Amino acid sequence: MNHFITKLNKDLNNELQTIDIEESDLTKKAQKSVRCIKNALTQLKAFTVKYTFCNQAQEIHFFREIKPEFFSKLIYYVKIFNIESRRPMGTHEIQETYLRHELEKLTFFFNNHLEFYQYYRMDSTFLDDKYFMRGKDDLHLYHDSLMFYVDPDFSTSHDYMVAKIIAYDRLEVFLNTELEALSIKSANPNWGQLGISGNNMLQWTDSKTSLVELVYALHAAGVLNNGHCEIRELSAFFEQAFNTHLIDIYRTFLEIKIRSAPTKFIDTLKDALLRKMEEES
Repeated sequence: MNHFITKLNKDLNNELQTIDIEESDLTKKAQKSVRCIKNALTQLKAFTVKYTFCNQAQEIHFFREIKPEFFSKLIYYVKIFNIESRRPMGTHEIQETYLRHELEKLTFFFNNHLEFYQYYRMDSTFLDDKYFMRGKDDLHLYHDSLMFYVDPDFSTSHDYMVAKIIAYDRLEVFLNTELEALSIKSANPNWGQLGISGNNMLQWTDSKTSLVELVYALHAAGVLNNGHCEIRELSAFFEQAFNTHLIDIYRTFLEIKIRSAPTKFIDTLKDALLRKMEEES
């Protein structure tokens, strides 16, 4: 089972990463991502309904950790599509009101399911055999999900709830980032003219391959937006900041991976910083 899950997850993440790089429009990106995720979930279900779990612990782990991770991606991108396709084209105040209303919906969800949210966030396990085992026919456990009834072979009373928590946590980061961007634009009409120092535009003077390596390193480290910054967003930021254009960064990344020294630029940065420290010591 582990081999199948690992490969399925890796393939899905690669597909989503390619979409993220190639598609800048959020609604189109969400649509394409949803199709990929649905396909992965179809494969996951087909495998699971035929698979016999070794023991109770393995089944609990699957429905508490594995399935929600896949399903949360579907929920997230469906929500992104709905939010962006309905987002008003108007003033800063109109858009801010709209985004804050979406945040309030998330707050309502978390407050409405506070008991289970705390149970999950505190890594409690004493009710896992009821929440994450199939065949637990207790109406008091279902909350707002009827998926258990629709598909009892592939659902428990709370795996959908965990998926929503993961997705909504990520969605909260997205909405707050959008609100912050609106606030900056409102306070500074020239926001977006990055890389300007005095009368000079900052220019990237190393190779574009080096810049792609840096972009992927920052993305892999998860140092921006708590790890919820897309590759396309990050590369667009650097393109604007350093007045350059990165073409087909995914292909460039594949080329970087097969080099004899894949982290050539990052290693150069490390060596340069160490020399600087030695010189000033």
